[in-house]
Amino acid sequence: MHDIGTAATQSKQRWNAEHYTQVKISVSPELAIAFKSACAASNISMAEKLSQFMINCTDAAKKCKPTPDYTTKRQRRVAIKSILQQMELIRAAEERCRDNIPENLQGSVVFDTADECVSLLDEAIELLGSIY
Repeated sequence: MHDIGTAATQSKQRWNAEHYTQVKISVSPELAIAFKSACAASNISMAEKLSQFMINCTDAAKKCKPTPDYTTKRQRRVAIKSILQQMELIRAAEERCRDNIPENLQGSVVFDTADECVSLLDEAIELLGSIY
């Protein structure tokens, strides 16, 4: 006589082994009891709650940009070069904006602010460029 329960159990175990990975953690008995009680009160399995937590963590990690590594001089110089290029583009845009201000507004607060911005960007680019 063939045991149907055993065959079904074995089939389920094979399917689980193919589709899931077991994650084992060790926690204090108090935390385990509290977690089990909280899950029961929420009518959710511990596995489902931990799965939700893992999904939230991985989603949050995807949204975070990694912190750049500037441990070597080369990495720092590459970063500075990139910043310089961006500053030069901004400076050129600000200069175009200033130069397109109509004559009747030259000497106004708008013109003076744009002119000051171009001057300060020139200084900053010169100072940053002196690192090379």
